[in-house]
Amino acid sequence: MRSFVRVLPLALMAAIVAAAVAGAADAPPPWAYPVNPPGIQPAPDDGTLKHVPGSDAAFTLTQIRDLYNVPDWHPDNHPPMPDPVAHGSRPGVFACAYCHLPNGLGRPENSSLAGLPAAYIVQQVADFKSGARKSSEPRDLPATLMIGVAQGATDANVRTAAEYFSALKPRPWIRVIESDTVPTTRVAGWMLVASQPGATESIGQRIIEMPENLERTELRDSASGFVAYVPVGSIEKGQALVATGGAGKTIPCGICHGADLKGLGPVPALAGRSPSYIVRQLYDIQHGVRNGQWTELMKPVAAQLSEEDMVSIAAYTASRAP
Repeated sequence: MRSFVRVLPLALMAAIVAAAVAGAADAPPPWAYPVNPPGIQPAPDDGTLKHVPGSDAAFTLTQIRDLYNVPDWHPDNHPPMPDPVAHGSRPGVFACAYCHLPNGLGRPENSSLAGLPAAYIVQQVADFKSGARKSSEPRDLPATLMIGVAQGATDANVRTAAEYFSALKPRPWIRVIESDTVPTTRVAGWMLVASQPGATESIGQRIIEMPENLERTELRDSASGFVAYVPVGSIEKGQALVATGGAGKTIPCGICHGADLKGLGPVPALAGRSPSYIVRQLYDIQHGVRNGQWTELMKPVAAQLSEEDMVSIAAYTASRAP
């Protein structure tokens, strides 16, 4: 029997190849949507109490991994957390601050909530709950968990959490560095981490956002932030896109997000936020998986952006003081 491939018409074969290439090119950028490799396991807990600089608290790994009891290393650095933020509610509605941290500054795999309008936070939870907001990467566990939390949380608890995070003051959390080379990375904990001490590679058209101190980040220390490596020249390119729209490619961001990018009314701030997060939102909006209130206004903003444009915009917005 002749091979099936041999009897395919050349035109059909060409169409299949073109579709495969287009599909690969249209896949979400893996550096912005890190996925844990299969089989990854957390280190076992030997019962040793862990410590972080500047804190008198001590927790075991089991306590640190308790999704319903936030390891609060620095309780003096934020207001008292209400129950939905500190403990969540069982089953499946985890403590908000476990992922977003007691100071609301979050991590690359989720988002910063500090200082966002309470109404905006409530709306995003509603969009996750309704299915209007999803992720372009179906294996994106943080987004999947957020959908589950949104579906299980009560309206009252969502409002309480939103008011808590909205009242927090955002502060510098991500150090942005332009560089041609970056540390080689692997994925752990749904974010990029250094794979080999001292090993580097070309950055290309990527943003490599990773912990300043991996050990402290793994202990969920809310006083240890992140560094984001961005391509050389991307901040200047991003400034042009953000400020002027790049000769019609997009719409100036300040019209809705404020001239200083610190938000305007119910519209969220962009300044100082995770660049990985910003790229994901632009990509998700462009590809139709993030919808909901206000998103229609963002669709023409994102429609013509290339991945390089998204990198530049995110590099610039992340570099601004929150």
